[in-house]
Formats: sequence, structure tokens, C-alpha cells
Amino acid sequence: MTHMTMRRRGVLRAGAAGLLGLGVQSIFPAWAHSGSHGLRAELPTLTGQDIRLRIAHDMFKVGGRAGHAITINGVLPAPLIRLREGQNVRLHVENALDEDTSIHWHGLILPFHMDGVPGISFPGIKPGTTFTYEFPVKQSGTYWYHSHSGLQEQIGHYGPLVIDPAGAEPAPYDREHVIVLSDWTFLHPHQVMVKLKQKGGYFNRQKQTLLDGTMTAAERANWGRMRMDPADIADVNGSTYSFLINGHGPAENWTGLFRPGERVRLRFINASAMTIFNIRIPGLPMTVVQADGQHVRPVETDEFQISVAETYDVIVTPTADQAFALIAETIDRSGMARATLAPRLGMVAPVPALRPRPTLSMRDMGMGGMDMGGGGTCAPEHAAMGHCTPGQPAAAMQHSMRDKASVPASVDVGVGVDMIAPMPVDRTGDRPLGLEKEPHRVLTYHDLAPLVPFHDTRPPARSVDIHLTGNMERFMWSLDGRKMNEGAEPIRFERNERVRVNLINNSMMNHPIHIHGHFFELVTGQAHGHPVKHTVNVMPGGKASFDLTADAPGDWAFHCHLLYHMHAGMMNVVKVRPLDDGGAA
Repeated sequence: MTHMTMRRRGVLRAGAAGLLGLGVQSIFPAWAHSGSHGLRAELPTLTGQDIRLRIAHDMFKVGGRAGHAITINGVLPAPLIRLREGQNVRLHVENALDEDTSIHWHGLILPFHMDGVPGISFPGIKPGTTFTYEFPVKQSGTYWYHSHSGLQEQIGHYGPLVIDPAGAEPAPYDREHVIVLSDWTFLHPHQVMVKLKQKGGYFNRQKQTLLDGTMTAAERANWGRMRMDPADIADVNGSTYSFLINGHGPAENWTGLFRPGERVRLRFINASAMTIFNIRIPGLPMTVVQADGQHVRPVETDEFQISVAETYDVIVTPTADQAFALIAETIDRSGMARATLAPRLGMVAPVPALRPRPTLSMRDMGMGGMDMGGGGTCAPEHAAMGHCTPGQPAAAMQHSMRDKASVPASVDVGVGVDMIAPMPVDRTGDRPLGLEKEPHRVLTYHDLAPLVPFHDTRPPARSVDIHLTGNMERFMWSLDGRKMNEGAEPIRFERNERVRVNLINNSMMNHPIHIHGHFFELVTGQAHGHPVKHTVNVMPGGKASFDLTADAPGDWAFHCHLLYHMHAGMMNVVKVRPLDDGGAA
């Protein structure tokens, strides 16, 4: 099916749904209503051993406009599913669309054929049919679920999933709210994709100009020589997106209630297609107690960045009878989602203005903060590359951005790769882009320590390098220079082997990399231990490593969770063998 055909069908569906939905109202589940007292037993919640979900076309309204959506059980975001560790669950999913669909249970440990990725772990759900997922619930924490079919996730096919622990809750609380972050556009997702392919930086309305910003003339000259845009931070942004909290736009101001003095748990889920958010609640410190559903030692911060597909649980304790603004500012500062925490509905806190948009640096180009213009003394990393002598003046750098010598021969440096980071460095301890100089505390991965050490203490027996590659101008994305649909060789692990995976970001974009069916230890080198996660954001021009115990036999998706990057090819299959029946295919 061509994009144009899909676009035409989408418009027709939207028109038909619009006729049925004249005067359409926003369609929120009970947990997402503004003025919510939080997740309570009396709220209609999907729970128990048998749960039914129906996926269908619908209309959704935000900011006074209505557009075509895909909803689950008629609401957007989808219903909250609440399970308990140790139970079994059957989820009956009816497809009322006129195209295939699927649900992936993001972060859950389950048999691979229940993971919900068409073409990898199951065939998908055909129109007019019902598929039943059935698996034991082996974990607790905050998770979510979403489509893994086409670009359905962009138009509403996502929802929260909370699993209560079988025993005592390590981080007790008096009240809890789910905070689902997302991005919404009235453009059909395939129109978004077409525009990204037609013109590099199509949605970027914040390009660097001659007079704005704080760059020196030399820095501007360097960027000009590289023919790169230091403001190219988000592929799709506020020029078309409305940023939502629990389905509500900024002007609609979703409000969650509390009583002063309560410990309020906020379960943040970034269900966006393409948007990385910086989260803060001015005047209210946040204590992080979970990351990606895994308990961490409580750590207090004033701001944290949540990449696409990550979850963070924080506890706040507002003691005053006042409202607090919950701000989710996009990484490129092209917009924000905004909500309010308050003792009573109608109270409003001051909303800070968007901060100045950041620009990329040489470190984001994989040059490790090097002085591109020369001057100063020779840094150790320069000396290691043979560019200068320790203690002597540093020479000007003349790196080629497509120097094949910078990557192994296994990386296919063709038309799909327009940049190779010359000197990528571990950036898991770096403050996120734009937050480097904030005067308050900002969370980094180095601040995260597991509450319970990972069960496998073996050192890795081998290591695997995976390069995150792309051509930004042509919007081509890949792993090791190969797109999945061009026959990229699967990544193979022996069952139960311990392996270190090194992710090397050769592009100037962030990439949240997610592996299905497993958790991994993110290698931070910190004495307090390595956080356990299922998704890691690899910063531009940087590296991140994780230690994986390949204990889940089967075929698993491995990909960038920026929806359009994945759709363009930044995805592969991880094969863990042998299977339970001894199969080795």
C-alpha cells in the first residue's frame, strides 16, 4: 500500500468519523480526567485475569480542533491496565480497524510470541479478528503498551500499565497519579514521514541565523564548514505537535489533586512518538524511586529528562496549600506540555516561559569537546589519536565526517550514512542537552543506583559494538549502516550468555534504544551499582554500554524508539538461542 493511498484512506476515515462525531468531545479515560483524585479503587480500571480491549478509528479533540485518532475502548490515552506481580493474565484484543494492528507490552518479561511485534514475534492482528495474549506477570512497576504496527502509535494507540508488587511497596505513598506524556499532530503520520523525507529539517522553525544565539564567529564558521545545523535537535517538534499530558493540551491544564503533606507518587510515562521532555515542578523537589519500572535508591532532583519510551516514578511531598505547575518542556524548546498539581480544582500556578533554545556543540558531533580551531594544549584524547604531542600546542582538527577509518569494516558507510562521530565518548554522566548550566539539580544516569543488585554478577564474556547511523538530510536511519528491511543480519546471542553491548552514536541526534524481552545493566562505572533498564537514551556523538544476560529465548525487536527513526529502518532483530524446544533457527 502506498503512502498516498494510506493518506487518502486516513482522510476518508477521519471525515466519516467526523460526520458521526459532530460536536465531538475529548474522550478521556476516567484516570485521565482533569481534577482527578488519583488512581483509586472506585475508578473503572481494567484488572483481573481476563481483560478486553477494542482498537478502532475515532475522533480526538485538542486545542479546539478535532482529528482522526485510533483509540482503545473508545478513549485516548488508552485505559489504565492494573495487574499484580505473580498473577496470570489474558488480554483479548479485538481489531475493529480496516488494517492490521498489534499491541506490544513495553518492558514486560514474557514469552517472545506474546511480545506483539508483527513480523518478528507474531503475525499481527488482522481486521475483524481477536487475538488473545496470555502470560504470567513476573514483575512490578510502571510500564505502558502501544501499537507496533506502522505509525498507529502517533495517533493515540498507547496507554499506561501499572503492576503492583507481590510484597511490600519499597517506596510507599499516600496518593498516585499517572502522567502520560505524548505528542499529537493533525497531520496524518504518513504525511509527517513524507515531509521528513522530502526536506531535511522540514519542521525546524528555529534554525540558526546570523545574529541569534551566543556562538562565536569561529564556532559559526566551524558549523558552516561541516554544513550542519546546530539547532537541528528534534526532527518533529512544536511547529506541528501539540504536547499532551494525559491527553490534555497545555491550555486545557490537566490538574491532579493532593492534600498538603501527602506523599504523592507520579508515574511518568513518555509515550510520545518523537518528543524528549525535560520535567520540573518549580518549587517542588522530586525524589526518583523507579526508572523503567525498576526500583532505584531514592535520589532527589529538581529536573530530569525523560526520553521516548522511558518511565520514571517520582515522589513529591507538597506541604503548602498552593498549586504547582508541572512542566514538560521539549528538548528543543519548541513547546511544552503543562499540567497542575493542586489541593483544589481551579487553582493555577505561574507557568514559566520557555527557556532559550539550546544549540549543539562539538561534543554532540562526537568530537569529545575538542577545540576545532586549534589553540590550547594537546588533550590526552587528541594525543591518543596521533593529532598532537602531550604538553605541546594542539593542532587544528581536520576530521572528515564520513571517515570510514573511524568505524570497523562491518559498518556499511554508504549513502545512508552522512556522519561518523570521530571521537564518541561515554556520555551517560553528562547533563542532558540544554540543561548543562541550569543552577539546580539535574538527574543523570550516573545518579541512578539499583535498590537491589542485578541477579547476574558474571562479567561479560564478550562485547558487541552497534553503531547508530543515519543520513539526516535524507532522513535515512539504520544500525551499522543497514536498514532492517534491507536484510540486516540479526544480532545473535547464546542463551544465558553475558555480553556487553556498546552503542556508538555516529549521528547528532538522540536515540532512545530499546530491547524487547530483557532488562539490562546500564554501565555507568559508579560504585553504587548500575541501573537496570529496558531503554537507554544515547546522546548525540556519544556512547552508552549495557551488560545483558540473554536469558529470554526467541526473536526480539531491538530499535530506536523515535517512531519515525524506527519506521525509516533503525531496527533489527535479536535472536537468543537455543529455544525451549532446542530450535536454533
